[in-house]
Amino acid sequence: MSVSNPVADEPDIDAAAVTSGSSFYLAMRILPAAQRDAMFRIYAFCRAVDDIADSDAPRAERGAALDRWREDIDACYGGTPRPALAALARHIRTFDLKREDFHAMIDGMAMDVAEDICAPDEATLDLYCDRVASSAGRLSVRIFGMEEEPGRRLAHHLGRALQLTNILRDIDEDAAINRSYLPRELLAREGIAATNPVTIADDPSLPRVCATLAERATKHFREADAIMDASPRKAVRAPRIMSGVYRCLLERTLERGFDLPRTPTPKPRARLLWIVARYALF
Repeated sequence: MSVSNPVADEPDIDAAAVTSGSSFYLAMRILPAAQRDAMFRIYAFCRAVDDIADSDAPRAERGAALDRWREDIDACYGGTPRPALAALARHIRTFDLKREDFHAMIDGMAMDVAEDICAPDEATLDLYCDRVASSAGRLSVRIFGMEEEPGRRLAHHLGRALQLTNILRDIDEDAAINRSYLPRELLAREGIAATNPVTIADDPSLPRVCATLAERATKHFREADAIMDASPRKAVRAPRIMSGVYRCLLERTLERGFDLPRTPTPKPRARLLWIVARYALF
């Protein structure tokens, strides 16, 4: 099958965010129009490269599609964007978005394309989290209007908190596509052989690994809170919503537990709406 370019094919970025059913859409709706549109364009870019990485196309074809995205991003910075990316190029100039952060996101997706990730070492996991999550955070904090140093620290901690939450929530979903992002050092400590994702997901010692990773995510949430507490309220309303939503997801995942059989973690819609209202209105 061929890999499409979702941003180029999608005429309405706002609609893409709506149909995704994501908490991201709710969080970004509170922003002023220019910031909101910029975030939707960033979101659409992230969704596009993520869809490429997760497609069932041959690895070479997915790799080539990601390379085309690198060329597209470079064209935005060179002043010759494709028509579908003209708005993104405009936001790049307005908010001084950094090319290396777009490329880092693509590089993170390329890690999934190069091979089925199974029990990466700690350094590789942290690099992956930085590329697929904190890079988007670094783009976002510029749009939110945060100062450089606290913005980068917030992107570091909140990006890792969100990505570790995703990893803990999606253990079985990832195993179904032959992936496991649980670090091999933690698995080895519990005597779990890093053989294949399904074996890892079914190991009775897995809850202890997940508890350690959850503590790590919680620490990153606390660090992000401290940075946001010291920042102008207007600049951190949207990241506070994202933090609140994902903290709720982490809590629900921990309440469900990691013993077999595991059930999917549903989003608590009423609480999510309360979180959005809290930071949007007060």
